[in-house]
Amino acid sequence: MATLPRGLYTITPDDADTARLTALVRSALAGGAAAVQYRNKTAPAALRREQASALVALCRSYGVPLVVNDDVELAFAVGADGVHLGSEDTDLASARRRLGPALLLGASCYDRLALGVAAARQGADYVAFGSVFPSPTKPAAVRAPLALFGAARREIAQPLVAIGGITVENAAPVIAAGADAIAVISALFDAPDVAARARAFQRLFERQTT
Repeated sequence: MATLPRGLYTITPDDADTARLTALVRSALAGGAAAVQYRNKTAPAALRREQASALVALCRSYGVPLVVNDDVELAFAVGADGVHLGSEDTDLASARRRLGPALLLGASCYDRLALGVAAARQGADYVAFGSVFPSPTKPAAVRAPLALFGAARREIAQPLVAIGGITVENAAPVIAAGADAIAVISALFDAPDVAARARAFQRLFERQTT
C-alpha cells in the first residue's frame, strides 16, 4: 500500500506559466518538500496535462510523490503517484478500485471526524482536515480545531494531513496535535525564497522527532 511521507505537503498555486510553476516546485523540492499535489481548478485540460506531466518528471527526479487533485484519469495519463479527492468528487471506494493498491488516494474530510473514519475504511491512504486556520486560498472554508487531530489519531491509522492557513509561525502546534503532514500553498510560494521556506517547514517536523 502507498504511504504519504511525513512532512511538508506542497500544493501548487494556479499559474498558467508551466516553466514558472515548475521552477517554484523545484525550489520547494530543493528545500525538502516531502510530497507535491498538482491542483489547478481553472486551467484548460491541455494545460493541466502539460503541467502535471512536467511536475511528475520533476518530482520523480527528487524521489517525491506527485498527487493530482480531483482527476483520476489525469493522474493515470501522466503517470502520477496518486489522487486527492474532495467530498464532491468520484467516490473513494470506486477510486480505490481504479487506482489499485500501489497509488496514493487522499481524501478531504474538512472538520468531520466521521468523514475521515469513513474515508479510511473506503481505502484512503491519508485523510486531510481543515481549514485549521483562516485560509487566504479558501476564506469561507469550515474550521477544523486542533483537537480533531488527536481524536482522529485514536480512530484512524492512516497519516493525517492538516491544511488551511498554516504558516511557519503557527505550524508547530498543528504537528504536535497529531498532523503527519501539513499542506501549504501561499505560505510557501509567496515567500521570497521558496527553498528556504520549505526548509523551515521541514525543520518543524525534525524538532518533533528529536
